[in-house]
Amino acid sequence: MIAASGIYKSYGSLEVLKGVSLNIDKGEIVSITGASGAGKSTLLHILSTLDKADAGNIVVDGIDVGKLDDKRLSDFRNRKIGFVFQFHHLLPEFTAIENICIPAFIAGKSTKAARTKAMELLDLLKLKDRMDHKPSELSGGEQQRVAIARALINDPAVIMADEPSGNLDSVNAKQLHQLFFDLRQVLNQTILIVTHNEELAEMADRRIFMRDGYIFDHELTVVQ
Repeated sequence: MIAASGIYKSYGSLEVLKGVSLNIDKGEIVSITGASGAGKSTLLHILSTLDKADAGNIVVDGIDVGKLDDKRLSDFRNRKIGFVFQFHHLLPEFTAIENICIPAFIAGKSTKAARTKAMELLDLLKLKDRMDHKPSELSGGEQQRVAIARALINDPAVIMADEPSGNLDSVNAKQLHQLFFDLRQVLNQTILIVTHNEELAEMADRRIFMRDGYIFDHELTVVQ
């Protein structure tokens, strides 16, 4: 599902990624861990096309993203990548179902098609009775589940999650962690998660360690 090779990224004189390579299979849940500043979020942003690498090659769902112009890249991101961040980034003036539908509207789907898919996701995530509530009327855990439904609305190839439970209490965090695996079982969803949460990191099918811009395997050998 994801094949990345030789990814380099610098900001000015600061070299953040130093030739990172990795492969992720369809339906696999992979966690990326490491100290702050190791390059985790930078790698996630580059793999998800939110940022561009200085060098290297990235193929997602069979598409070489480096060959896409800005318009096609934006369309690719909307249709192929679902995002879940530490903070839900829901629009406060819209209801839960309206927030979920926004990426579908951007993709050109009809209101009927978008709402039908959103209702399916609300039911799957046990939020159907909260569909008309605005974010301020939802708990932190409910807000994050709405954000996950929004990430899933266009049937993305990959979910990219950056510290998804970092803003939740322990009970809601545990429920959210399990939800990722429930989604994989139901939807065969591929999920890449950057996290400092040890419990979530260990639950993943595979755990990647990052340090000083390199990827290490479980034996702490640099992976190139």
